[in-house]
Amino acid sequence: MDIDVYKRYYEATCTFNGVKRKAVSVTLTARSGGGEITYAVTVSFFPHRTKDDFAVSYDAYSEKILFAGKGRRSKKKEAVYLETLTEAADEAAAAIGGKIKWDKPLGEEQRG
Repeated sequence: MDIDVYKRYYEATCTFNGVKRKAVSVTLTARSGGGEITYAVTVSFFPHRTKDDFAVSYDAYSEKILFAGKGRRSKKKEAVYLETLTEAADEAAAAIGGKIKWDKPLGEEQRG
């Protein structure tokens, strides 16, 4: 089962597969099953051609695993991972040549 603990869109810069991307979806996801849990931060850059364009293209995607092992979902762990979210997302973004503009969110954050 996948649960998005945190999700928010931000302005960003990235050119991937020859396409300029102006926004990014940043997500902290908990994946659990069979007594195992994985926490991962993902970034997915997309063109954002108009202020209403949130059509995420999943080719400019990167993921950083924060934890994978035995266990189950924990609010304590999630609080710690949320504290390191920007650093982990910046690393994932840099892996594909992207940069997140943290001071320019595109809407409200979503929590699950």
